[in-house]
Amino acid sequence: MRAPYLERDEEHMLALRWRERQDQGALHRITLAHMRLVISMASRFRHFGLSMGDLIQEGHVGLLEAAMRFEPEREVRFSTYASWWIRASIQDYILRNWSIVRGGTSSAQKALFFNLRRLRARLAQGSEPVSSSIVYKEISAALGVSEADVAMMDSRLSGPDTSLNVPLTDNGGVSAERSDFLISDEPLPDEVAAEAIDVERRAGWLRSALGVLNEREMKIIAERRLTEEGATLEALGETLGISKERVRQIESRALEKLKSALVRENPDFRRQMA
Repeated sequence: MRAPYLERDEEHMLALRWRERQDQGALHRITLAHMRLVISMASRFRHFGLSMGDLIQEGHVGLLEAAMRFEPEREVRFSTYASWWIRASIQDYILRNWSIVRGGTSSAQKALFFNLRRLRARLAQGSEPVSSSIVYKEISAALGVSEADVAMMDSRLSGPDTSLNVPLTDNGGVSAERSDFLISDEPLPDEVAAEAIDVERRAGWLRSALGVLNEREMKIIAERRLTEEGATLEALGETLGISKERVRQIESRALEKLKSALVRENPDFRRQMA
């Protein structure tokens, strides 16, 4: 904090020395003179419950990143340019360490995470209480996010992380864990994988068996059985110039031929049929 401030001309000269000659002494003087900026900005985020020393370290990382990218010919003071990098580095550290579950993965969620409490406190300063729905609506409009995102982030910030293995006991003395109540209707991963393998195998069997059909049988089976909206017997009869009863007979015969081919060439298919 006792490091001297840099005048504009001196700062410009040091920035040129670092950029053109990679002068480590010049880099050290620039960063040392701006450490008070890092400390000041880190103090704004101390209410997130993380170590002040860690916040300052992360801010220093952002300061070094700013020094690496600074372009002195743009005639902008280094402190103005570095502020964004320092803030971004500290915020990223907070998002990675505030909770076990990563939050703020999108720009909208990040804006909510760092502004929700401030905006809610400002809206609550009125003489009359404001309902949560109104608060969510105004914050949604202010930050350009959906009300559902506001409600979700508010829920996350209102309580600490809770392990899914925390034991719970009901009135009957039966103990369970939170994870026991998170039941999903979706199939298990191994079931999904097994189903995908089975579908691919059956599709291969079918492609092989279709080779026993003649051209007319193939057309009828394809139009009737292998499309989402199967063609009617009458429509196929008109296309092929035969009666719908004849189409039904050909289809029945083709299905029997397919079944025989599948059973003959694939023993696994015979077991599944059993």
